[in-house]
Amino acid sequence: MIRQAGDNTQSASISIVLTGDIVLDIAQADHWLSGIKPALLAADIAIGHLEVPHTLGGTELEGDVPAPGADPAHLAALKRAGFTAMTLAGNHIADRGAQGIADTCAELDRLGIARAGAGMSLTEARAPAILHCRGRSIALLSYNCVGPQAGWASATQAGCAALPLPTEGDVQVSPNAPLLPPDARAITILREDIAKARQQAQLVLVALHKGIVHTPAALAVYERPLVAAAVAAGADVVIGHHAHIIRGVEFVQGRPVFHGLGNGCVVTHALSPGQDHPARAAWVERRKKLFGFEPDPAYTLAPFHPEAINAMLGRLLWHADGRIEAGFIPVYIEPPGRPVLADSQHAAQVRQYLLRITRQAGLPELQYEIRDDMTVLQ
Repeated sequence: MIRQAGDNTQSASISIVLTGDIVLDIAQADHWLSGIKPALLAADIAIGHLEVPHTLGGTELEGDVPAPGADPAHLAALKRAGFTAMTLAGNHIADRGAQGIADTCAELDRLGIARAGAGMSLTEARAPAILHCRGRSIALLSYNCVGPQAGWASATQAGCAALPLPTEGDVQVSPNAPLLPPDARAITILREDIAKARQQAQLVLVALHKGIVHTPAALAVYERPLVAAAVAAGADVVIGHHAHIIRGVEFVQGRPVFHGLGNGCVVTHALSPGQDHPARAAWVERRKKLFGFEPDPAYTLAPFHPEAINAMLGRLLWHADGRIEAGFIPVYIEPPGRPVLADSQHAAQVRQYLLRITRQAGLPELQYEIRDDMTVLQ
């Protein structure tokens, strides 16, 4: 999929803003996005991760805790908020089966929002979104690393693009299965797809749905080796999401890696107590015991780990000479779950939080410089 953005001035820098998971199954989608909308509109390119299918039909996928389908009409709010492209390869995009994927893709196409990571076949799911801006091109690839395998695309089945990882005991890949560092399967996919993307674009962004949910700081044993494989294959930037809490940032061979962008805008009743769906009702309670947290009762639409109120938008400046400056825009999640650009007090809190969790994860120490529109990381 190809999308044009900006003018044709090749000498200017291109600004890119990145968000984590987006779930909009609550009415008034424009309101929930409005707190981060100014930063999205100010960017030349804004990329988010669409977590759930947007459909009024479909058949529920068995084998995981399925998310409900969101109203396709809510996707227009993404366009109005300034989103250029969405990644789709995640553990919930197939929760309403092939129809859910078809309806979601069709509406994004109608709106002119580029997409990568899911489709009606594996070929479509693995194809990059190609974004054009100021005479330059950006390729966006999207992969699900955490399962469930039932939602992965094949030559004849709709689903998402996956990077299959080994598991302990050779069990099926699922969001809570213990995953091991990548073997030849994932590395081969990265090499093939990034090489093809490089033929179409000067900048390659790779988005990975990865990590341990609802847990501060910690990185799973496969995450850094997988990121290193993506960089070795030619990725210029690696973007992580899935954990619903932000993770550390590092530079691998000089290339920025956002290990987890956390929640971009997640507002849903699917994680609230009193579910009429047995699997979701059980998960509401089980996840608190599994991951050892109690949600703040004020966050009725985003009942995540209390530290998830510290959020961020990834920020890239791609200069005409090829340099990439990377950083973030601090975000605060206000009750009941609306993300807003952080005021000075909350911005300082987010910066210190990011430094702390980066250090706790065993990543190299970060330095930063504050500019008017971003915190630049070094």
